[in-house]
Amino acid sequence: VFAANDLLAVGLLQAFSFGSGIRVPQDIAMVGYDDIDFASATVVPLSSVRQPARLLGWTGVDLLLKELDGVEHDRRVRFQPELVVRESSAG
Repeated sequence: VFAANDLLAVGLLQAFSFGSGIRVPQDIAMVGYDDIDFASATVVPLSSVRQPARLLGWTGVDLLLKELDGVEHDRRVRFQPELVVRESSAG
């Protein structure tokens, strides 16, 4: 299961772990997105995709300031995410 964000993944993880008899990662692997602090502290530590949050923020501010100054800039910016592998996907 690839969840759109870690909070959704944590909810699914709890539902699987406590109600359905589905074991994570033995029966199903799970990965979230955004690597919140809580992801590593769940019942089964959650694998997640981490974005470079600080770099995203600094780049956004830089682009905004350039826009306010009338400076031409490339509006396409790509960031390299990182897969943080934890127990929820390591079966």
